[in-house]
Amino acid sequence: MKKIINVLSVISLLAFFACSSTQSLQEYYVDNSENPNFISLDVPTSILNLENQDLSETQQEALQSLKKLNLLAFKKTSENEAEYEVEKAKVNAILKNEDFVELMKLNSEYGKGVIKYLGDENAIDEVIIYGSSNDKGFAIIRVLGKDMNPGHIIQLMNAIQKSDFNGEGLGEIGQFLKG
Repeated sequence: MKKIINVLSVISLLAFFACSSTQSLQEYYVDNSENPNFISLDVPTSILNLENQDLSETQQEALQSLKKLNLLAFKKTSENEAEYEVEKAKVNAILKNEDFVELMKLNSEYGKGVIKYLGDENAIDEVIIYGSSNDKGFAIIRVLGKDMNPGHIIQLMNAIQKSDFNGEGLGEIGQFLKG
């Protein structure tokens, strides 16, 4: 009887570990939205203030494919350095999932980052922009949409950079993203 219980225990443990996989990015957002070290915000794409901009047809098409933005940022302080390293490792593990396709890497004076997407290359449903700085923390922006085109998204990002949008309406996270 004892052997049967031991065998069943081992099988249960193996089944548990086989079924447990890396946390999804959406689960990570939900789990940390109430964490005081994080700033979390869900915003409509209208906050980008691009309706009155002179956008090309391609940029208009890209804007129409966007639905909303989910922003999550970890603001690093001297008191939470250890947690910063743990959370950064978790995000990196999630983004290593083979479902995420890398679009481009970012490297600037402010830190390093990557842009990845989920979906078919001609019909993207989610773009992930991740950036980190060992001084300030990290931010993840999930751009949710329907049938987004990677080339169009890059053109739209260029339009945002040229626009007069400077983070207004984003509150504390806007200040964080500006540096």
